[in-house]
Amino acid sequence: MRYYSPAKLRQIKRHLRNGGVVAYPTESCYGFGCDPFNYSAINKIIRLKGRNKAKGMIVIAGGVAQLQKVIKPLNSTEKPQLTQYWPGFYSIILPVSRQIPRNLIGSHRKIAVRVTRHKLVKQLTCALHMPLVSTSANKSGHQSIKTYRECVRQFGKQLMVLSGATNFAKKPSTIIDWESKKTLR
Repeated sequence: MRYYSPAKLRQIKRHLRNGGVVAYPTESCYGFGCDPFNYSAINKIIRLKGRNKAKGMIVIAGGVAQLQKVIKPLNSTEKPQLTQYWPGFYSIILPVSRQIPRNLIGSHRKIAVRVTRHKLVKQLTCALHMPLVSTSANKSGHQSIKTYRECVRQFGKQLMVLSGATNFAKKPSTIIDWESKKTLR
């Protein structure tokens, strides 16, 4: 797997800092991403997708520490329990921090977060020192995009598309509500 160069990482960081949106490879498809604390950038993703504003989006991280400002603090028993799922292909719904913009969680009071195994996403979030919004790169109701070429074709003029391969999953991440332990997807 090819990694992003330091120059490319600086370019991506500037783009995101300025409220930009990226499309990047994730475990199962290309995803739209932005700074999860940037209200305007989140709105750009909602518009790109034609997404219902009541729906929330996932935040993806390279490590649990990157989620500290996204979720309410975990207690001493929750952290070890989450290690059975992370890093991995599980998005866990947890209580959301007050710092998160409302448009990221839609009509919900919680947020879905994931610590990834995808090497490029891990490199990206670690170099940026922040997690990213992660929602499938597609118009709402349409099929997810699996390749760089298709993502550039459909959205290349509207955002920065990062090269790379999706990993291993044939379908989206499993979503689990941590409080009820119910699998929602």
